Amino acid sequence: MEKLKTFGLQTTEVKDRNYFTSIYFNEPGGVVFEIATSGPGFAIDEDINELGLNLKLPSQFEEKRTSLNKSLSTFKYQPENFK
Repeated sequence: MEKLKTFGLQTTEVKDRNYFTSIYFNEPGGVVFEIATSGPGFAIDEDINELGLNLKLPSQFEEKRTSLNKSLSTFKYQPENFK
């Protein structure tokens, strides 16, 4: 992984996470921090009124969709409470 010197910190290269971009760095105590952009946002691949109703995955995780779905707990909620 290529490291970049940013403000005196060793950071990762910019990572494209589909919904945002980010960099990571370790603070002296070993805690990993992420700095991320706010865009383009989670509404790039589904209607804003349907956010959270379906599992959306970045392309690199699509091959794990079946196993990820099996590991998730099912719960019921009222979507109108989250608008």
